[in-house]
Amino acid sequence: MKFEKNTELDQANLRIIVAGLAMVYISVLGFLPGQQVNAYLPIMIYIVLFLLLSIVLRQVIVRWPGVYPARRIFSMVQDYTGTCFGLVVGGEAALPLYAVMVWVNLGNGMRYGSRYLAIATALALLALLCVYRLTPYWQAQPFMVLMLMITSTVIPMYAHLLLERTRKASEEATAANLEKSRFLAQASHDLRQPIHSIGLFTACLREARLGEEERRLVDNIDRSLHNVSQLFRSILDLYTLDSGRLQPRLQRIQLGEFLHDLLRQNAEAARWAGVELRLRAGEHWVQVDPALLATMVQNVLSNCFKYAPQRPVLIGVRKRGEGLAIVIHDQGRGIEADELPKVFEEFYRVRQLRDKDVEGVGLGLSIVRRLGRMMGMEVAIRSRVGHGTAVSLQGLRKIEPPKQQIYREEPSQVGLLTGLKVCLVEDDRNVLLATKALLERWGCEVQAELSGKDLASDCDIIVADYDLGNHATGIECIDRLRAQRGRAVPALILTGHEVEKIQAALHDRQIAILSKPVRPAELRATLRALREASTVSV
Repeated sequence: MKFEKNTELDQANLRIIVAGLAMVYISVLGFLPGQQVNAYLPIMIYIVLFLLLSIVLRQVIVRWPGVYPARRIFSMVQDYTGTCFGLVVGGEAALPLYAVMVWVNLGNGMRYGSRYLAIATALALLALLCVYRLTPYWQAQPFMVLMLMITSTVIPMYAHLLLERTRKASEEATAANLEKSRFLAQASHDLRQPIHSIGLFTACLREARLGEEERRLVDNIDRSLHNVSQLFRSILDLYTLDSGRLQPRLQRIQLGEFLHDLLRQNAEAARWAGVELRLRAGEHWVQVDPALLATMVQNVLSNCFKYAPQRPVLIGVRKRGEGLAIVIHDQGRGIEADELPKVFEEFYRVRQLRDKDVEGVGLGLSIVRRLGRMMGMEVAIRSRVGHGTAVSLQGLRKIEPPKQQIYREEPSQVGLLTGLKVCLVEDDRNVLLATKALLERWGCEVQAELSGKDLASDCDIIVADYDLGNHATGIECIDRLRAQRGRAVPALILTGHEVEKIQAALHDRQIAILSKPVRPAELRATLRALREASTVSV
């Protein structure tokens, strides 16, 4: 509806402009040698009246927007009547006004579609016949009239063909985009499951008593899986951004704790790269979307691990004007000055001798910049060859800390999840086995279920996949268990679908969400936080 309103309003605005130009043209004609102003005075008076009516019509469109076929046809009749009057009274000198007929014809067709193009063409031919009947000059030039009538017919027919081709191409492109979206949505869900389960099985192996050679093999598997997972996440992030459905969800977070948790989740990747992570964050509170900010920091850290291995990386929080900036500084080989403007382009990678040894396709920083723009943040990069690179995520809005800060245990106090009763609901058998095995390695007592149907549990925490087949969703399963227990049992949804879709379905249920593939450290940290929140609320 908004598109139609704007289209008709644009046509109304253009009508006023064309009428104004016609007024100027007729006025100039009156002052040419051999011409008299009085001869064109009736046309000038008519154009003034036409302008007034056009202004009134424009205000009607503004006041009552929408699609009104009668109003559109009335506008066409007004345009053709004004043009006819000018051509009849103006005679030979007014012939250029025929261009207005062509504009009315094509303008209505291009804006409103083929049906209105046909109506406009019929009205144009009728108008030309009227001018022919009322103008001696035109009667003396029958071939000219024939040419004008053919032109008024052929041009709209050709425009109609173009409109039809454009419409069909647009429909095909829309259908292709829908199919691509469906394919990517399904493929992302299907690919997340095996990557997620392999990661959990690998984490189980890491927890076992392994020899040095076996541990090295597990490290290699985990490392390769991490690279695949990073690439997969980048492609999905790019798809989500291109779809235009991603919207920031601002929350109040303690920036130092947020970064500390994020670095803990990246500890394994840092160890593989031989990178020592150093954090200088302070105790600042900010208003931000933590998931989007985590993706931004994660992508920058990933570049540090690739391009500055075996070197320390410093993550600090600095004041920038009235806000804060997260600055991530590595001591890698650096980037040439002429390459810096290009590093934010999609699929662009700085070419170096050892590029063949570096994983990735050049999406990280482009995603960082796009996510930053969504949250009103600026991403800046400084680099010196041989000294390293610093990436600044600027524009974090600093806020006052809450009056009652949530108590957080030290990592040493929450290192184990021993005795935690977990009800695990997952319809994929491999994922169920992998998650159960890992939770039991961490000391949890796990009730594993392939379906949420007829489920009963006295668990401390519910962990459920969102998509549980035709019987129920993970949210419905959590709702039923909470109703049985008579309290809001801490709960976590693991999903291979878009997180935004799940968040929209959650409303105010106070359920945590993790997107598959989930890193074991991320899962453990979330379970700790849920247990901790449950202890504090009790």
